[in-house]
Amino acid sequence: MIRNRTLASALCTAAALLGAGAVPASAQAPAASAAATSCYGGAKTLTYHYQAAAKEYGTYTTSSRCNDINLRLVTDEPGVYLDACVVFVDHTTKCNNGDAYTTHGTEWGTVATDVKDGTHFVLRVHAYDIDAQNVTFQIAY
Repeated sequence: MIRNRTLASALCTAAALLGAGAVPASAQAPAASAAATSCYGGAKTLTYHYQAAAKEYGTYTTSSRCNDINLRLVTDEPGVYLDACVVFVDHTTKCNNGDAYTTHGTEWGTVATDVKDGTHFVLRVHAYDIDAQNVTFQIAY
């Protein structure tokens, strides 16, 4: 009889946790990983050719695939970087973040955060220095 009460108590506790929406940490991690994979999995690959003025890519439209606009270089040349910013073309001709550029390397970096789905934007890129002659990069949005 005691064994049945213990089992019944454990079952009630498990049912209460499931009903409250509690999910074990091990079940949450794959969801976060899948979201990052789907965001970066839809990345566009582009090539920057060195020039004195900034170069614009787009117009692109954000989707629910990513919450941010992300960029990374696809290069094996050490010390090569690109500066980038986003122009929300329906609202302005200036870059986001106070008209400032951010520097990007081979790790995914955020160019703009918390961007609403359906937002039109242009990616504006220029060389960090003259080492950035022909640089392949990816953008995920």
